[in-house]
Amino acid sequence: MNVLCRLALVVSLAAISGHATADTAELIPSLKQGGYVLIFRHTATDDSQKDVYPFRFDDMSAQRQLSEKGRDMARQIGTALKDFAIPIGDIYTSRLNRAIETGKLISGREVKPVDALTDSSNASASGMANPTGANAKAGQAVRQLVDAPPKAGTNTFLVTHKTNIADAFGKEAGDVQEGEAFVYKAGSSGPATFTGRIKFADWSVRAGK
Repeated sequence: MNVLCRLALVVSLAAISGHATADTAELIPSLKQGGYVLIFRHTATDDSQKDVYPFRFDDMSAQRQLSEKGRDMARQIGTALKDFAIPIGDIYTSRLNRAIETGKLISGREVKPVDALTDSSNASASGMANPTGANAKAGQAVRQLVDAPPKAGTNTFLVTHKTNIADAFGKEAGDVQEGEAFVYKAGSSGPATFTGRIKFADWSVRAGK
């Protein structure tokens, strides 16, 4: 039984890592009906800046920030969401400013920073570069947010970091790109179902821009 369970887990993680990108042609328009949870990695950052640990959430000089490219990426995603008339409900983010700013620029409104989405690598350069998905407690906290059904007719947005996504969905999910979203469909009971990945470029392509 243990062997079968491990095999099922490997198959599940492979599906997340290699989901057919062609499905985004149908996935993005389907978000108009609501009922989905999108978990984003924040958009592009300034690599010349480094996080300081313990985190100083009120000190912008002690955090890596979005680059101008990252801010433009978030605005473009926000524009695509409006073009597709995709309803946004609750927006939860990491407590680090790059995730908060991403959430605000995507949605055009205030967000709710939470500990569960805050960088689980604790500013470790090795953790950010090579996420192992080994932090079970952090992963469980993220999955609880993903499994919570959105408000009727809306989609929940989560903005976090590569390490948190790997913790929640396995190290195979550690290839998540800046600005990419994993999409989950809320179920009537039980955990949400993975439905696909939307890369940053997919938004503008599907919007015909």
